[in-house]
Amino acid sequence: MEWLEEDAGIVTTGGSSGLWLHGIVYLSTGRGMSKDKQARSGEFFILEPDIRRGGRGHGVVFANIDALLDPPRRILRPPGGGFPLLRQSPSMIHDPAVGDPPEDLEGGMSGYWLVSDRLKRVFECVDPEGFAFVECVYTLQDGSEGPRYFLCDVVRTLDALDEAASTLRIEVSNDFVRGKYYNFAGGVSLSFRPEIVDGAHVFRTPYSGRYVICDRLLHHAVMTAGIGIEGSSGGVWFEDAADY
Repeated sequence: MEWLEEDAGIVTTGGSSGLWLHGIVYLSTGRGMSKDKQARSGEFFILEPDIRRGGRGHGVVFANIDALLDPPRRILRPPGGGFPLLRQSPSMIHDPAVGDPPEDLEGGMSGYWLVSDRLKRVFECVDPEGFAFVECVYTLQDGSEGPRYFLCDVVRTLDALDEAASTLRIEVSNDFVRGKYYNFAGGVSLSFRPEIVDGAHVFRTPYSGRYVICDRLLHHAVMTAGIGIEGSSGGVWFEDAADY
């Protein structure tokens, strides 16, 4: 394996030792690792909303977000993920002036995904413990009831990235809640430790923010349902984690 230190600095902050580590960026190249540990194409994928579609995007908006939030929170999703205790069901309205009807997966819903009933059923079939859902009251502009939609969160977090076998930038700083951050910008090749993944089909890592990882079984199940395929993504986009 090879680690390249790109930038480093130490600042005095008055902590118990008088020093805190700040602003170190390591580049893990994955070189020198045995082939069985290197990232392999087709094993894991980054699962995200399809931003390639262009156009206006979806026009679904919260009708009762103020009633759902606990001040001073400005988004519904708690820092640790999952769903808070909700005083009422999330109410959604499609406003054609804002955008198009939602597809199977939409992002940006106060920290959550918005997913269709058919995508929810795929997720639940493959990995029911990896997701949490809350059904929405979804109303069309004319006041009629819309199709079933759910707020969705990936609630499993695994510290499963094999840093030494992966190629990515790792930023270490006290500015981060957990002390470091996996920077996927500029391209990464990710390898995961099988003993930690241990049969999980979807997860986040503690250090990669919004990114969601899934395995080939979930990838295959979504594609088999006719979602996430080229030309008909339904709002779902997969990128091979070995070459992102």
